[in-house]
Amino acid sequence: MLPRVSSFVDELRRVGIPVSISEHLDAVRALTQVPLEDRAAFKAALAATLVKHADHLDAFDTVFEVWFSLAPSIVVDGEPVDPTAAGDDLAERVAAALAAGDEAALSELARLGVARHANISADRRLGGGSYELYRTLRSLELDATLERLLGEGSAESSLDRRLRRDELEQRARRLRDQVEAEVRRRLVAERGAEAVSGALRRPLPVDVDFMHASRDELVALRRCLHPLTRALAARLARRRRSRHRGRLDIRSTVRHSLGTGGVPIEPRFRRSHPAKPEIWVVADISGSVAAFARFTLALVHAVSSQFSAVRSFAFIDGVDEVTRFFGAPDDFDAAVRRVNTEAEVVAGEGHSDYGAALAAFSARYGSDVGPRTTVLVLGDARSNYHDGQPEVLEELARSARHVYWLNPEPRAYWDTGDSIMGSYAPHCDGVFECRTLRQLGRFVEVLA
Repeated sequence: MLPRVSSFVDELRRVGIPVSISEHLDAVRALTQVPLEDRAAFKAALAATLVKHADHLDAFDTVFEVWFSLAPSIVVDGEPVDPTAAGDDLAERVAAALAAGDEAALSELARLGVARHANISADRRLGGGSYELYRTLRSLELDATLERLLGEGSAESSLDRRLRRDELEQRARRLRDQVEAEVRRRLVAERGAEAVSGALRRPLPVDVDFMHASRDELVALRRCLHPLTRALAARLARRRRSRHRGRLDIRSTVRHSLGTGGVPIEPRFRRSHPAKPEIWVVADISGSVAAFARFTLALVHAVSSQFSAVRSFAFIDGVDEVTRFFGAPDDFDAAVRRVNTEAEVVAGEGHSDYGAALAAFSARYGSDVGPRTTVLVLGDARSNYHDGQPEVLEELARSARHVYWLNPEPRAYWDTGDSIMGSYAPHCDGVFECRTLRQLGRFVEVLA
């Protein structure tokens, strides 16, 4: 059991769930307090000791179902059957079980349907089971059956039809979940837990690459953004409060130790006056990096209380200040829509031109950049082979407190094709690869 738990913990770490050595040991100790044959208690003990954030529960559940998978079995009416043998029409039996709400029958039919139609074998193309799930559900004709059952209650009242629809859809979802679980169990039995885990492995929302996120992943990113900003703001505020203590004042400490015979019982500290930085965010909002700019602007404005001021600028080949759109922190989506529709960010052909945009920014706003200003430039530095005018950024860097560049592309892609990241990097205090919310959060924490 201990090697299995260790492999399970290693897989949790690979998907991005942080598990320390002490938490690993706590999990092992917790398992000695629960009956191992009680699967629910076994899972709860592991979750209580290894999962620290609600956003990690889905990933934990998936990994647990693989590494501690139940053995697949085929039982109908309490008797084992041959899944390859000719049998009755499963689709009709599914329809009858759905209509009657017979959960036991649906569970048995899910197992039998997978055995007959999923066509799982060890030598097939390695995958996470989506194809096998599709084959099974298509053979069970679940969607067509559900529509047919929903149409049978045409004489009912609208309320009864709505209640009947909700109940049937809920039963159908449970059947799909049972089919998916059975497919996963059979994959593990055929190919092993490690191979199936690798095929199913997906990054946590905070580790999803902005540049390649699917629509569903972007939705998940938006869901986890608000909790991240709250936690980040709390950490920044706590760290800023601790800075007020200042550095140890040796002279004052020694002087006050005279009353205790020279023993420095009460350390004295120099009074600290930490200044909040003024943040200017200059973001490329062209199509290639729009998602990255969106989440960066959201994160910076969400923790704006930790800065003395936040000003935002958007550009493509022209530049416009868009701070005015972010007045209501709870309506960030509306602010982004206004940026995309109202900001005057196109001055020419409408393709990214970093040189022209930086020159326009310097001409219009450069005189306001001062020693308290930290400038964040967001973009991939792909200027469509236009002149990048790095001397403009060099001039801004002389006036500003700091200039940082956040690039959502992997470092290996910098200075390839039309990327001119190398010409800007020498004029920045730091150039960072920021492809995920986790990386972005770490940078903002350092910034404040």
